Amino acid sequence: MSEFVLCSKMIGAGLATIGLSGAGVGIGIVFGSLILAYARNPFSKNQIFNYTLLGFALTEAIALFALMMAFLIMFL
Repeated sequence: MSEFVLCSKMIGAGLATIGLSGAGVGIGIVFGSLILAYARNPFSKNQIFNYTLLGFALTEAIALFALMMAFLIMFL
């Protein structure tokens, strides 16, 4: 494999990991909103926490997809 292709793959994998920073911001927003919602209405703790876990799982899935794409670019 030529050096140009190898260099291009590494640059592409680096660009694919930009999605990880977005997921980090999203997770911060999800848990920050949990704290605000709990401060406003502490009696609905269980329902708020269930929605928070759902939001966390969906946000983390986006991060895993971005990481998977970076690995696919690097190793295939």
